[in-house]
Amino acid sequence: MSFAFSRRFAIQAVVLVAVLSLGWAVHFFHRAYQLETLFDPNKIVTNFRNMHRLFRTTLVHMSAPVLVFEETPKTLPESFRFKGNTISTGDWINKSGATGLVVIAENKLVFEQYYQGNSAQSRAISWSVAKSFVSALIGFAVADGSIESLQDPVGKYVSLLKNSGYADVTIQDVLEMASGIEFSEDYADPDSGISRLGRDIFYGYSTNNSISTLQKARPPGEVFDYISVNTQVLGMVLEAATKQKLANYMQEKLWSRLGPEMEALWLTDSHGTELGFGGLCMCTRDYARFGLLYLNQGRNLKGEQLLPSQWIQDSVTPRTDYLKPGNKIFEGIPTLGYAYQFWIPQGDEGEFMAIGVYGQFIYVNPTRRVVIAKNSAYANYTIDGERMEYETIEAFRAIAQQVGKR
Repeated sequence: MSFAFSRRFAIQAVVLVAVLSLGWAVHFFHRAYQLETLFDPNKIVTNFRNMHRLFRTTLVHMSAPVLVFEETPKTLPESFRFKGNTISTGDWINKSGATGLVVIAENKLVFEQYYQGNSAQSRAISWSVAKSFVSALIGFAVADGSIESLQDPVGKYVSLLKNSGYADVTIQDVLEMASGIEFSEDYADPDSGISRLGRDIFYGYSTNNSISTLQKARPPGEVFDYISVNTQVLGMVLEAATKQKLANYMQEKLWSRLGPEMEALWLTDSHGTELGFGGLCMCTRDYARFGLLYLNQGRNLKGEQLLPSQWIQDSVTPRTDYLKPGNKIFEGIPTLGYAYQFWIPQGDEGEFMAIGVYGQFIYVNPTRRVVIAKNSAYANYTIDGERMEYETIEAFRAIAQQVGKR
């Protein structure tokens, strides 16, 4: 090899490295900009219906006929009461950043409206509403024997977590957000565990590897501590127990039988791992169909039993005192209780909910026979999101009283 050729080859190699480095830098700064503006008030609505353009996704295919809602339109109440004040329903819809609202009463579609450019075909991000779907998949895995018992330790199924704080935590304690794992869910703190996890995912690191480094702050089964990594661990258990990816198992057990009208999308990290704690995207009607599955004790709209009724009951019944509603007070309001990835408000109508950050809800009222699905893009969530959630519960109650069983 001549000196001139070697020099020319070296120059080309340097240029190639420079180009690749520049490309990586451009990609990195573009991802940083996307992350920085994900919840920007001017972009949040568009981002929330286009998450598949920001993340990799896995498709959850449809493979059965759509179970269509019968429609009997009804009007919503003009107002409702919250903390001693009368609030206009229209004002609540606007200020809560609603993008879709679907109300079902007695299995019939009674109200449907979309806002801020969304439509019936928009696949809205679920955020933590996805946790309740993962809970359902745990129920399927217990029913088909893939998971032997909720008392099994996580480490029995997931070898990656055998040196982590999760190794000896039972699946039930993880389901009930009582794992004892050290992690912060403070969305307003850029240094919290959830903020760091979000950055890791956005910049291409392995979600599961990040979780495998976590350790305990306290013994499991003693304190309720809502942390998203618990649900991601449930996804890891499901994948190990069923030998299937989360999206594939959901397709087999739920999406092929629920009668949804659209394919769902499950966001993944760059390693193809579904973000079980908050990555589902689907149309608002299909969120409502999932709520109906639980209202109807595990049966779809055709009356077919998909999940055992006992699993439904266990999923929405706080099992211990520390999980019951009213253990604390927020602005004079008893705080919500918790069960298997569902929230339980204090009341006498058996209500339960799936709740996602920035205003995502599936509300179920068994007494009134009402299901409400709401997608939102509430940009002020880190300021007064908890208050917004309690106000929304009162709005849902007023709607259920007007359109539901009396």
